[in-house]
Amino acid sequence: LMPKDFQVCITSYEMCLIEKAALKKFAFQYIIIDEAHRIKNENSMLSQIVRVFKSRNRLLITGTPLQNNLHELWALLNFLLPDVFSSAEDFDSWFSSQGGDQDSVIQQLHKVLRPFLLRRIKSDVEKSLLPKKEINLYV
Repeated sequence: LMPKDFQVCITSYEMCLIEKAALKKFAFQYIIIDEAHRIKNENSMLSQIVRVFKSRNRLLITGTPLQNNLHELWALLNFLLPDVFSSAEDFDSWFSSQGGDQDSVIQQLHKVLRPFLLRRIKSDVEKSLLPKKEINLYV
């Protein structure tokens, strides 16, 4: 890959792992990651590699931003804004300091996520689609 030879680079996670040295040389305008839950573990090789890539803007796309615990959410937010969400310990302790009051934790979480999360449900966005029809084909 040579700088300025392309405007868009679409790749897979596997190619990021293989071509990390080449991709690290670029300063991207955008890094857009689909299936972003794959980088929720900040210690994974993939997560560490994509964090090194330089970009002006970052966008994560996932249907499951929160799967197991809040720490995984921190890993995603840290990828988006490492200067703002720099400390996992501070993030974890901030939410655990809410005690056992789940409503308070959820309210705080909504406040934190409001600027970063855009949630779209098919029923809210697309009104003209017919209901899904499933057909089983037996072979």
